[in-house]
Amino acid sequence: MKTRAAVLHASPVTPPYAQSKPLWIEEVELAPPAMGEVLVKVRAAGLCHSDLSVIDGNRPRPVPMVLGHEAAGEVEEVGPGVADLKKGDRVVMVFVPSCGHCAPCSEGRPALCEPGNAANGVGELMAGGRRLSQNGKPVNHHVGVSAFAEHTVMSRHSLVKIEAEIPHEIAALFGCAVLTGVGAAVNTAKVRAGETAAVVGLGGVGLSALLGAVACGASRVIAVDLSDEKLRVARELGATDTFNAGAPDVVEAIRAATKGGVDHGLEMAGSVKALELAYQITRRGGTTTTAGLANPAHTMALAPVRLVGEERTLKGSYVGSCIPVRDIPRFIDLYQRGRLPVDKLWTSSSPLDGINEGFDALNEGRTIRHVIQM
Repeated sequence: MKTRAAVLHASPVTPPYAQSKPLWIEEVELAPPAMGEVLVKVRAAGLCHSDLSVIDGNRPRPVPMVLGHEAAGEVEEVGPGVADLKKGDRVVMVFVPSCGHCAPCSEGRPALCEPGNAANGVGELMAGGRRLSQNGKPVNHHVGVSAFAEHTVMSRHSLVKIEAEIPHEIAALFGCAVLTGVGAAVNTAKVRAGETAAVVGLGGVGLSALLGAVACGASRVIAVDLSDEKLRVARELGATDTFNAGAPDVVEAIRAATKGGVDHGLEMAGSVKALELAYQITRRGGTTTTAGLANPAHTMALAPVRLVGEERTLKGSYVGSCIPVRDIPRFIDLYQRGRLPVDKLWTSSSPLDGINEGFDALNEGRTIRHVIQM
């Protein structure tokens, strides 16, 4: 079949994207689902910094590519071997397919699935090969999802069926922002009631991490960002303290306010400078968790003597250390009960044709989550 999609033909591309137009809305060929695959009608897709990092070259991926990894939709057709989904089922898309058999999957860590990550890295689906093409030439998949399209073919292992009748625009956010941010607080950092937490970087993932820390019962939740507007939103979502990261004495101010630092420093900005700040404001014996994807070439200086002498922990969190089939329904239930006001993260929308302007808004910090409505 043919479908409309936003295709990235080259990277890096510099802003403003409304002028440079990194994404071209074009017709692509979509092969039918193969064994273990599903054809999905995309209903809504969020713009994430992980997409932006492919456009600006910070996370190189093979091109041409149909981007998009945070989305929700409806099953249109199932391929051979798929017996637990049917046409019309509502699904949330997950950007790491889980084979269920490799060592990480067997340990209950599907975010680290080895075949899934290998396929994502080369722009293929888990079963191998590509289902997208243009003029007879293959087009790469973005982390097995490629949601900036009216239709997409995905591995069954990249989909979570949901029963909740919530708007597709809200459901989409659970596929990345909520899964990564809330999961980092709940699963990776394991914030406990009464502990203190600081979130550095208040995009969609960072504010989700803040919501996660609040839901865990943290006694103080400190929000840190360069944007005063995002700090204002953080206060609305439950932050007890806010600090502008651009202040020259921000580390000293936070350590003084928390009597030596927080129990949990959560870095969600995807920069070494932000991670260093999160580490510096974590107390002796505390844990610093990072879910931000910095440029692979960037490194961080760390004094091992502090790591040992202060019994510090530095942890990475990918996909929020989540088990998506377990955690997405749980987090949606918390949203429905008012414990995770995820709807407040959705701040702007456009049709697929407005995607480049949407990335300008994301890049300039004018939106938290811009959602493409198909």
